[in-house]
Amino acid sequence: AGFYTSAQRSRMMSKIRSKNTRPEMRLRKALWNAGLRYRLHRKDLPGKPDIAIKKIKVAIFVDGEFWHGYEWEKKREKIKTNRAFWIPKIERNMQRDREVNEELKKMGFEVFRFWEHEVKKEIGACIKQVLDFVEHQKKYA
Repeated sequence: AGFYTSAQRSRMMSKIRSKNTRPEMRLRKALWNAGLRYRLHRKDLPGKPDIAIKKIKVAIFVDGEFWHGYEWEKKREKIKTNRAFWIPKIERNMQRDREVNEELKKMGFEVFRFWEHEVKKEIGACIKQVLDFVEHQKKYA
C-alpha cells in the first residue's frame, strides 16, 4: 500500500501545483533571457498553455511525467494504490492533451510540449526548438 497513510498522501498530493512549477519557471526565465516575450496561462486558448505567444501562434506546455503519462505503458503497471482512480485519470489527461494539441493546431498554433525532465536536463535543447521556430516565423512573416 506504499509508505504513507491515505491522509499523508492526500496532503502531499494537494501541494502539487498545476502552474508556476519549478520546471515551468525555469523554461520561462530562459525564454525571457533569450529575448522572447510571452503571456502566461491564456484562458482564451484551449488547454491554457503555460506559455503563449499569440502574435506568432506558439503554445508551450511543460508536462509533469506522472500527470501526463510519460512512458505510460511501463508506468501504469507501477501504480499500486487506487488504480481504479489513477489509471483512467492519467489516460484522460493524455487524451485531453491530444485534443488540446489538435484544437490549437486548427487555430494555426505551433504546439511545444516538454516533459519536466527535458526542461531540467536539456533546457538548452528546449529553448533552441522554440527559438528556431520563432526565428523561422519572423523571417517569413
